[in-house]
Amino acid sequence: MDLLDLWRGRLSIRRVGVLIKSLLKKPGRSSLLQAMDERARWSDSDYILARASDALELSNYIAIKVNAEDTKDIPFPEPLPRPGEDEGPAEETGPAMSSPQEIISFFGQMNSL
Repeated sequence: MDLLDLWRGRLSIRRVGVLIKSLLKKPGRSSLLQAMDERARWSDSDYILARASDALELSNYIAIKVNAEDTKDIPFPEPLPRPGEDEGPAEETGPAMSSPQEIISFFGQMNSL
């Protein structure tokens, strides 16, 4: 496809848009997709391997924490950096915990329904 046809009047802007959208939906890692989305640098198998590696490190961490006597110096394993993700320091923010009073009032409201 010759893009000069756009200026020659043989190709519409709508057709160019349709062609670009179809390029983005095709499987594989095209240069266009990699330029538009950094996550396309890795294939599906790369993401699966990174996830398996993270899971293995986490299971080793848990096994050491459970079986070792002094585990205060063992750092929590960091996940492998993936393309397109912020590579800044990961903040250790866990889920917000409810106070005992909030839990009691929640179940009290559930019982009154």
